[in-house]
Amino acid sequence: MEALELRFTVSEGRTVLTGGGRTACAVQFDGNLRAEFFYDFSPEPLVLSADAKAGDHASIRVSPLWIALYVNGALADEEWPCGNGYLSPACAQSGDLPVEIAPSGPDADCRQPEALRSNIPTGLIRKPGVNIGDCMPYSDAEGGDGRYHLFYLYDRHHHKSKWRLGAHQWAHVSTKDLKTWDEHPMAVKLTQGWEGSICTGSVIRAGGRWYAWYAVRMADRSPARLTYAVSDDLEHLEKCGAYFHVPEGYEPTGARDPFLFFWENECHMLVTTRTLDGDSGCLAHLVNDAMEISGWRNAGPIMRWHDHCAPDSPERRHTPECADWFRMGGYYYLVFGIGSVSRYLYSKKPFGPWTYPEGALIPCGCVPKSAVLPGTGRRIFMGFRGEGGYAGSLCAAEALQNEDGTLRFEPVLLE
Repeated sequence: MEALELRFTVSEGRTVLTGGGRTACAVQFDGNLRAEFFYDFSPEPLVLSADAKAGDHASIRVSPLWIALYVNGALADEEWPCGNGYLSPACAQSGDLPVEIAPSGPDADCRQPEALRSNIPTGLIRKPGVNIGDCMPYSDAEGGDGRYHLFYLYDRHHHKSKWRLGAHQWAHVSTKDLKTWDEHPMAVKLTQGWEGSICTGSVIRAGGRWYAWYAVRMADRSPARLTYAVSDDLEHLEKCGAYFHVPEGYEPTGARDPFLFFWENECHMLVTTRTLDGDSGCLAHLVNDAMEISGWRNAGPIMRWHDHCAPDSPERRHTPECADWFRMGGYYYLVFGIGSVSRYLYSKKPFGPWTYPEGALIPCGCVPKSAVLPGTGRRIFMGFRGEGGYAGSLCAAEALQNEDGTLRFEPVLLE
């Protein structure tokens, strides 16, 4: 399908565009502007909506990968297709809301370019209609730029985009003081229709380059693909185009959230998954001699969640997700989310055995992860508060260490 643009003046009514005997698109306004687009991927349409009023100018840019709805030139909503659509310049119209169909150009990204913002107050990081999902902080104590980088899942429709596959992408902002932030280009974007979502992961530096590791939730529900995008400047990332799956013995379809770190000249990866023997939610522990797609060895689960649950606990069936691992003082910490709350384990050894302290909850929204604010030594967790479903607003907390290795947390005011 070629990239097209629908243009119209908002007025009461509804118009249906059809081609080849199929409904391609329906646009209506009854106090709220709504557009539906149909694809052979699903009988259910993709729906975009916006607040509008009669007389507003509206346009919808449609390409094979993006649909973007604008009202008076401002981006109001987005969707991400999969499969083949039925919209074409030859579509017939029926209804009382006239729509012009015009070419939108060859660019696969049909959105209008948006200027990157600087010195953003924390409260304005979140754009209208956009929700902040899983957070992936990163900072580099050696050779870094002195900034605390926050990658997060860019969400619309509370995980319901792309037929509830999520259609998440990695957005990117950074700060030096947690008060004002600079916006960077979208770090990892959806570039293929079969990508249902770019899931949570982690950023790691190796050999002077930065690697953003993530899992791809597949649109056809096949096993998730683990992969990375690479950058020379932490500003522009390029997908490597190669993939691998979790080793045999782990459930592959829901495998996600790769967290990477180096220890004793080896690269370690923690992955959210479940064991096939006993069906236990766990964090798989993979080891490699280098930062590569191939060559990962199975070191066995670094943690099985049911080992830390009472036998009758309703949480026993949950899967730990969004792992974080770090050293603080003389202790090592393993962080993970269970349901909507994150916990931590700690140990004197890097890979356990782990102690699960009483009250080991991290009061920082959903699935928070951490990085050190450069120049301060402060370990800052970032998470999200869900608002109306998955994803919402940003929240933060600082981890402070007690003498016995347990952690306490202080809220961080994000001005």
